[in-house]
Amino acid sequence: MAKKAARSRLAAGPSTRDRAGVAQRIGALAKDVVRRVHQREDPYVDIPARTLSNVQFNPKKGIIELLDGKQRRFFFSLLGRRKGEGSQAKKFMQTLRVAEVCRRLIEADDSTSLRDLFYNLKVPIKTPPGQPRSRELIFADQSESDPIIEDIEVTVAALREELGVHAETKGAMVGPLTIVDNGDTIDLTAMGSGGWAVPSIVEADVIQFVKSRADFVLLIEKGAVWQRFNKDRFWEKHKCVILHGGGQPPRGVRRLLYRMHHELKLPVYVLVDNDPWGYYIYSVVKQGSINLAFESQRMAIPAARFIGMSSFDADEFDIPSHVPMPLTDEDRRRAKEIREYPWFQSKPWQREIQHMERLGVKLELEALSNKNFSFITEQYLPRKLAEKRWLD
Repeated sequence: MAKKAARSRLAAGPSTRDRAGVAQRIGALAKDVVRRVHQREDPYVDIPARTLSNVQFNPKKGIIELLDGKQRRFFFSLLGRRKGEGSQAKKFMQTLRVAEVCRRLIEADDSTSLRDLFYNLKVPIKTPPGQPRSRELIFADQSESDPIIEDIEVTVAALREELGVHAETKGAMVGPLTIVDNGDTIDLTAMGSGGWAVPSIVEADVIQFVKSRADFVLLIEKGAVWQRFNKDRFWEKHKCVILHGGGQPPRGVRRLLYRMHHELKLPVYVLVDNDPWGYYIYSVVKQGSINLAFESQRMAIPAARFIGMSSFDADEFDIPSHVPMPLTDEDRRRAKEIREYPWFQSKPWQREIQHMERLGVKLELEALSNKNFSFITEQYLPRKLAEKRWLD
């Protein structure tokens, strides 16, 4: 029987103030576990599987969707139900502890960072009275706690921010746009060299768009390259909003992009390095990510355009042959993976990726500085925009 795409209330982009219902769903999760314990059953929680086998690309919508497959996490399972799965008992305990902390945060109308939550739960596992104190920690590293938070999100159909957890601020933005941020009116043309820091929470009850004079939005992969665009006031000359996410854009940046595209009707262009990692950053903005497929409907922008860099740019813009960097074995492995993704099967994208592989080199955005420091803002991108040379 074919799996169905899972429906989620996240698609509507709920208010971050809608937290009472989230607390109730966490409570229902806990009550279900307690009920099984009283019935002398092996307690478990069902976690929607965030894996490649449980997502599908919907060509009609142009996004990656989460299917309805679930992973059942049991308490009485020290070795896991499947080969290589590891201890389900510990993950079961970690899941309930994170859910407990999130409910406490909701009830206190409080919030905390991902890092703070990790340290709050970096404590020894409790042992029965009279037993030696355990040396094993609930969480030994943040790489353990972050995925559990995502598990809770998708299990109770809530935004991370509704759970009372936020990420570190990452990304900056400037341009002809006036916003209200938590009650403060901010003119994004007067942000100096650093720009407005994009917060983790950018929902409409926190960030409102007041006045836009922009014609499009440009997402730039790197903060350093964004600094060049800001210094050269590219946003003023071309009437656009420019922002970056410090590499792979965090959810706050992606969600803000989505809102500007849909609410302000602004086209979105993505400027990244010419390598498999840059291609992937673009695909996450356009189709969504495999790991966070449950959020695609409120973050993915199928109409986003890839403006560069392209594997054909070295010849087109006369970049000397000694400037590009050779592809590594890891680059080649990743390029092959990306080339096989369903959403990269169009002829233009296959031509793009295969050309990079044949050349055996990659181009960073900074490679254009070999011409001159402002070549990217004064010649490269204006020419591409004028000639409509992008990939959809």
